[in-house]
Amino acid sequence: MRRRTVLRAGAAGATAALAAPAIAQGRVEWRMVTSWPRNLPGPGTQAQKVADRITQLTGGRITVRLFAAGEIVPPFGVFDAVSQGTADLYHATSHFWFSRSRAAAIIGSFPFGLTNSELVGWLRFGGGQAQWDELYARFNLKPFLCGNSGPQWTGFFRRELTGPEDFRGLRIRAGGLIGAVYQRLGAAVQQMPVGEVFQALQAGTIDAAEFAGPWSDGPLGLGRVARFYYQPCGQEPSASLETVIHKPRFDALPEDLKLAVRFACESMNEESIAEWDHMNPRALAEMVERQGVQVRAVPEPLVRAMAEAAWAVMQELAEIPDPLERAIVRSIIAYRQQGVEYFGTAYVPTHAGRALQRWG
Repeated sequence: MRRRTVLRAGAAGATAALAAPAIAQGRVEWRMVTSWPRNLPGPGTQAQKVADRITQLTGGRITVRLFAAGEIVPPFGVFDAVSQGTADLYHATSHFWFSRSRAAAIIGSFPFGLTNSELVGWLRFGGGQAQWDELYARFNLKPFLCGNSGPQWTGFFRRELTGPEDFRGLRIRAGGLIGAVYQRLGAAVQQMPVGEVFQALQAGTIDAAEFAGPWSDGPLGLGRVARFYYQPCGQEPSASLETVIHKPRFDALPEDLKLAVRFACESMNEESIAEWDHMNPRALAEMVERQGVQVRAVPEPLVRAMAEAAWAVMQELAEIPDPLERAIVRSIIAYRQQGVEYFGTAYVPTHAGRALQRWG
């Protein structure tokens, strides 16, 4: 897929007006705005699947029309558009909303934090969904978990990394809380829409950039201008996607439609992690072969420095003055510790055993 195709925004959508949803004969049309370029593998394509799935599961009683980033709302403007009711729902990741709610950002992804399955466990069985609902209700929103990329790659760098000193003065595109970690290491962090990252790297405005993983990163062409591609190192064990609906419109739905919307999001979350795991190995091989990308492991001294900085950031967040946000942060930290202990006992030895024998 050509990069310009992935990043192209529909001209027709750019002129569409945002208004209250049209209702005819018990049917409603919802406008979904997203933070992603149209057709971007992973977030962009999965947003479209969610829109289509809601339409199908409701038998067309809710028809969802998708508008990609910049078509009618800027990539980072979707939260406000749905909060204010000028759009009906959005697809994005909550770590974009750090300036509005630090607890919301943690639910999206936090350094050395929860895996995808742990996040689902916290939401469904650890009281997390009720806390998330309460938090987003402050903004007139109803949130659903709706995707996960799995382990995030550390990103593309112009120069090889040797240790923590390489982050001093490094200009890097990074989102959410991992950006706060990099700032503690001395980096100059920039958060920018994914559609602008290639130009920034090519122009030398930034020295490095992280986004997701090979399947989503490859079409952006970042490896053509920053050849060193660093593997995951635990800095983001997962990164979740969310579908968020204007709460009064969701509350007005009959129970069967509410259930259909929920199942559409839950099924997409399950499917997305499998899709990323399926596509990432193939995309990585293609980047190495066609773009000349050189895969590297993050040096252990840098991993340790990142982990220490991450713990310092989380300790600060655990003392947030707001009672609800503080409760969310502390709940997630406690759930993470439980997971670290069990995963170290069960999953780490399992993966180590599998790695002893490469079949085929």
